[in-house]
Amino acid sequence: MTEILEYRGHIRNWRALCAELGISPELTREEREPEILRKAYEAWGTEMGNHLHGMFAFALRDEARGEIFCLRDPFGTKPFYYAVTEDGRFLYGTMIRQILEAPGFERVLNEKMLQIYLTLTYTAGEETFFKGIRKLLPGHYLIRREDGSITIGRYFAPQFKPDEGPSLEDWADEIHTTLAEIMTEVKEDGETAESFLSGGVDSSYVFAMSDAQMSDSCGYEDPRFDESPLAAETARLLGRQNSRCLITPERFFETVPYVMRGMEQPLGDASAIVFAIGCIETAKHTKLCYSGEGADEFFGGYNMYRNAERYGDNLPTFYVGNTNIMKEEEKADLLLRYDPSFRPIDLVQDIYKENEGLDPLARMSDIDIRIWLEGDIYLNVDKMSTAAGLEVRMPLTDRRIFDIASRMPSRFKVNAEQNKVAFRTAAAKVLPQEVAFRKKLGFIVPIRHWLADETYGADMRRRFRSETAAKFFKPEALDRILQEYLGGNSDLWRKVWTIYTFLVWYDEYFN
Repeated sequence: MTEILEYRGHIRNWRALCAELGISPELTREEREPEILRKAYEAWGTEMGNHLHGMFAFALRDEARGEIFCLRDPFGTKPFYYAVTEDGRFLYGTMIRQILEAPGFERVLNEKMLQIYLTLTYTAGEETFFKGIRKLLPGHYLIRREDGSITIGRYFAPQFKPDEGPSLEDWADEIHTTLAEIMTEVKEDGETAESFLSGGVDSSYVFAMSDAQMSDSCGYEDPRFDESPLAAETARLLGRQNSRCLITPERFFETVPYVMRGMEQPLGDASAIVFAIGCIETAKHTKLCYSGEGADEFFGGYNMYRNAERYGDNLPTFYVGNTNIMKEEEKADLLLRYDPSFRPIDLVQDIYKENEGLDPLARMSDIDIRIWLEGDIYLNVDKMSTAAGLEVRMPLTDRRIFDIASRMPSRFKVNAEQNKVAFRTAAAKVLPQEVAFRKKLGFIVPIRHWLADETYGADMRRRFRSETAAKFFKPEALDRILQEYLGGNSDLWRKVWTIYTFLVWYDEYFN
């Protein structure tokens, strides 16, 4: 007998799985998905994750073997945590709080993770900010046996094998037909969905390919940072509607403690605050929304990727992912306790060994898919949508989409003039050229200006001089960063923000 102990997610290819596994397609989703997990485990065991498309993390008990089997989806869209207590109890969950709230579990800070966080702005690797609580990494499974032993294995890892045969149009056609197939799976019968929409091509493409009639955008009063007019224009061109949520600095800063609490670990991504507000507002009129995450990492969407060839063989010495905001010497100067043997670059060395021989862009993408997507992007989407009571599904984050990207030569991803070349060419089949090939803006937040404001940045300045800050940082070094930022060096905003969000998170969980 197999019992589902824990599950969160959405299995897209359920129709095909029901036919293959002998499951009635008439079951409700609540009945069907646990049955799919049970039958898939019985049929494929540790390889079952290779047969499922979608977002999922779960634990099940195999009564016959006396084992608990846990698995996380290939890209880590849903988290999974576990811990073993001193008395041998195995604790687990898709939320950290499930472990923290377990009787007898002692909440202790894993302080060394602060060194990772100050560089990456998120937590990476298997450890968390709580001693004893670990993450199951994407594409991995865990087996806990009755004797207390644990085995962790991997069923999926991104692999890149460029195929020089197809043309640009061939790649675009494959992307388009594959996404069209996926869009038939991302919504259950009878559901009504909306779609998040920024000014970028990813969300625009997903919106255009969906049957959603309403799109949801966030905007600001300052037109320099406001993408919402572009989103509204895209919706108008598609003959659909757009809802705009105005993000004021007052609401932005009021929401920071809510986000740090809901995120469960600190996250120094300022756009997470905006996304959280967007989820709260969108959940007022729908319970299901599409979003466009995944394409940038798969298809070369970041501007830094255009420098990949220049980085060449030096990548393993410095590239730890999309963010790298604080060098080791800076952290040594700032932290009261600094361990030079615990470095972010060490977290990715095994990945570099695996992707040795690939071109620089593929190596950068591999790092970002395994580290940045899981640690920042998907964490944000999962935690903030869950907190708001909104289900977010990401059609572009799919093994079938990645399979295309893994075979695509880098010249069809990035060239001297453009990024995501083939992806944009595919999007142009349903979007106007000016939308499909619009310059990447990013999810811009006016935080560098807001944070320096005497009123809006008051809480940040207070926390920098708090007892909490004094537990971890050298006061003179912390004040030096703060004064230089307030004195006009706005480029320091990310360092200031990352420190600030850690302090807010710590007070939420330990004070």
